[in-house]
Amino acid sequence: MAITRWDPFREVVALQNRMNSLFRDMNEDSGPVTTAAFTPAADIYEDDKKIAIKLEVPGIDEKDLDVSVENNTLTIKGERKFEKEEKEENFHRVERRYGSFFRAFTLPSTVDTEHVSANYQNGVLKLELKKKPEAQPKQIKVNVEKGKPLAA
Repeated sequence: MAITRWDPFREVVALQNRMNSLFRDMNEDSGPVTTAAFTPAADIYEDDKKIAIKLEVPGIDEKDLDVSVENNTLTIKGERKFEKEEKEENFHRVERRYGSFFRAFTLPSTVDTEHVSANYQNGVLKLELKKKPEAQPKQIKVNVEKGKPLAA
């Protein structure tokens, strides 16, 4: 059994994304196969030493991903291309999203933007952003001397 943090706005954001998708689909007259933009799902995790971001981008070629950091903003762009192996009229249903995507995340000042690593495996883009050494917690040892009163 896993314990997950409850986010009261998660359902609202999911509903908003679905509504945006619905209205975007209604405004397109590109035929039976649409290539609308999509928003890949992201998980963000933080510990004492780093912030990690995992982005679901299956079916995207590594060369079609662009990751950059500028002015404390992490930007991830990419494109999932529609393979025209079959004729469009032969499709019964196209549910997967194709087209370009853009995600931007504002980074806290504790992140060292010079030490960002990216790994793409099994359709998941994993980014690790190391924190600055001064932002990492430090352990301070407290010495106790017996028999001496504390000076004020």
